[in-house]
Amino acid sequence: MTPQEWLRGYAMLALRVNRQVAGDGGATMLVYRGPREWSEQAEREDPPPPARLADDADALLDAPPFEAGRVRYLTAQVRALRAVARRLAGERLPLPEHARECLGVEVSWVDEEVFEEAHARLDRALPRAGSAGRGPLAERLRAWQEAHTLPPERLERLPGLVDRAVAETRRRTHALVPLPEGEVVECELRHGVHYLAAGHYAGGLRSTIYINADLPFNLADLLYVVAHEGHPGHIAESMLKELVLIERQGRLDQWVRFMLGPSFVLSEGLGLHAQEIIFEADEAQAWLTANVLAEQGIAPDGSDFAAIHRARTALFGVWANAAFLVAEERPDHEITRYLSRWALLPDPDAAVALNSLRTAGMGLYTLGYYHGWRLLDSWLRHPDRAARVRRLLTEQLLPADLEP
Repeated sequence: MTPQEWLRGYAMLALRVNRQVAGDGGATMLVYRGPREWSEQAEREDPPPPARLADDADALLDAPPFEAGRVRYLTAQVRALRAVARRLAGERLPLPEHARECLGVEVSWVDEEVFEEAHARLDRALPRAGSAGRGPLAERLRAWQEAHTLPPERLERLPGLVDRAVAETRRRTHALVPLPEGEVVECELRHGVHYLAAGHYAGGLRSTIYINADLPFNLADLLYVVAHEGHPGHIAESMLKELVLIERQGRLDQWVRFMLGPSFVLSEGLGLHAQEIIFEADEAQAWLTANVLAEQGIAPDGSDFAAIHRARTALFGVWANAAFLVAEERPDHEITRYLSRWALLPDPDAAVALNSLRTAGMGLYTLGYYHGWRLLDSWLRHPDRAARVRRLLTEQLLPADLEP
């Protein structure tokens, strides 16, 4: 098998597996930037049986025609695709084993002490004066969110505010890793989507940050969201890896980014740490106060945005535990009660979260999200953090590469 034949087989396997995952009631789990004729073929053809896709993965694993370093990385990606294909074919490994095969990380039940600590952090960080400072923690959190929410009648202002945040996050990211001149990032409001925000790199130094126009937008989260989706998060990673890996190094496999594989774990871990990487301590809050909140009539309330964001990120572990409960086929009321108790979600939101976790691939996706954050949390605490960030943005790394 020549390198080109192998790369085409790899791309077609990813396209076919993703089509079956998305066709099973799930969302797309693939970022694909390769030849259009390959994706069009995958859409036109009758879907191959999942068992055949697993066999196709075995054939790719047999003898990748690349040097050892690339073989190790590509083998991990193909193993993830094979594991998903086998699951579609009816194989039911315990969730930790399935996650190890797909994500390349060890996952287990997150001890509730983590959530208790996050709740305590929220208790200290949320306002204490006025009505927002009294009552149960979940109510105080919702009151803080509502106090910083852009009113629906001002929603048309959001793209302009995102533009400001993009300029600042890009400027700070450029100080860590050089970014190309001429980059354009636009903001587009979307209706009827399932996400809060999404960053998409279209190539040619052009990107879009999509914002869900059907959900309230908390302006205290503006930099947290824009850094995650933009710089130094998903858009920066996609753009720099295309420039470095594809255009300079000829690693065309970077066309294919499967979101249930090990590279995704690091991408989402990077996104969840993005704001902390470029804003120290209360810098993000100070910038928001001076550049966004004051003109929207939102006065300081004594809250600590950075502490709130870190606590809420830690609570993604609740979703990871809920994925275990779903895999164990626990009753709906038990899972929603768990989400309400520990993730501080209102009951209707907990029900929506449960429905999301039941869709194809989402349990695994949620595990990668939380455990990627946890893995990078220790790895980025290093004197040479800037160099490690540059590696995340420009190299093909696996979770196993992140040694302490």
